[in-house]
Amino acid sequence: MPIRKHDRQYDLVVFGATGYTGKFTAENVALNLPTDLKWAVAGRSREKLEKVVSQCKSLNPDRRQPDIEVVNLNGAELAALAKKTFVFITTTGPFGQYGEHAFKACAENGTHYVDVTGEVPFVARMIKKYEAAAKASGAKMFPQSGIESVPSDLLTLSLAKLVRERYDAPLKGVTISIHKLNSAPSGGTLASVLGILDNFTSQELRAAHAPFALSPVPNISPASRPRSIFSLLTGLVTYPTLGLMTTSIAGMTDAAIVERTWGLVQSGSVPGVQPYGPNFSFRQYMKPRNWFTGIFIHYGIGLLYLILATPPLKAVMRKLVFAPGQGPDPHVAKNDEIEFRGIADPDVNGEVREKAFVRCWYQGSMYFLSGLLLAEVAATILEDDLGLGGGIYTPACLGQGFIDRLDAAKFRFESRVIDV
Repeated sequence: MPIRKHDRQYDLVVFGATGYTGKFTAENVALNLPTDLKWAVAGRSREKLEKVVSQCKSLNPDRRQPDIEVVNLNGAELAALAKKTFVFITTTGPFGQYGEHAFKACAENGTHYVDVTGEVPFVARMIKKYEAAAKASGAKMFPQSGIESVPSDLLTLSLAKLVRERYDAPLKGVTISIHKLNSAPSGGTLASVLGILDNFTSQELRAAHAPFALSPVPNISPASRPRSIFSLLTGLVTYPTLGLMTTSIAGMTDAAIVERTWGLVQSGSVPGVQPYGPNFSFRQYMKPRNWFTGIFIHYGIGLLYLILATPPLKAVMRKLVFAPGQGPDPHVAKNDEIEFRGIADPDVNGEVREKAFVRCWYQGSMYFLSGLLLAEVAATILEDDLGLGGGIYTPACLGQGFIDRLDAAKFRFESRVIDV
């Protein structure tokens, strides 16, 4: 599809292109986006940016190569860069520390924005401070468009569509499982996690992660799904088709975005998508190898929160992990794999003996996948008629066209109805 017409110097800028995820994002642009794309890589070091350009050229020498934009992390320079481009991708985190200048610049200058953050309090803060500016300028903003939280958000959208088609009914309870995950975190991811209490107050954290906190409309009657004392103590749950599951480290992060999608759709802000339904609820877990590893994961996540709240323990942890900009060896990471599965109940009277079932899966580096997701979000904004006004959106607001792009790029999606 042709790129939408605009009056900016660039169709796309990748800011933070010398970082671990930023390099993969630039590579995905070079490999997958239109060869006549007018684009640039941006960051603080010209020398490092030149290496990124060289790598992009080696991957696809016949395409238009990116320009270089040397900018610092300050408001004036990022505002000037935002004014030059139609879409602005940023991978520069931790976002609570470094992300606001770019977000503000795009919201105020009508520049469409995509980021890879998993920091829900950052998104909550940006909604509060800049959503009005984005609506006024026409900027379409898509935070949390990497592994956190694209898969869960798109699977929930697919479940809603399948339930409507099968039962002509809204959604009720949605359960997502990270069925398979084989990957190691990068230094940037670890820096964001370890720095969360440096950049946000505990009050901000609690408020941002409260149920439906990011939704533009309240959910006054979510479907009630109580858990047993055993489940609360061990983290273990068992669901039909999904099997044994335990606490997911990304559960609250993904829930915040999925619940914001619910509110945006419920309020009529996303053309062409029917409301999920007033009794909608969402939970996410992950599949352990057995009961023992499930309990270990559950309490390991609790231990992580203790480390985050204890400065001496956090200092020790920082010495043991990758530094920002570093990550798993790309040759080793090629063997990474991830799979999400989800099921949903229709909101109907009486017992239903079928469930809507969806899954998505990918084999390869998880950070290459995040780069792919960012690049395809940008491509969808550049080429598709989304019908969205300015505002702060979620990946699911890009619709079925975005899912189809990802499936074609080997991040596979499947949906069907199953007997239970």
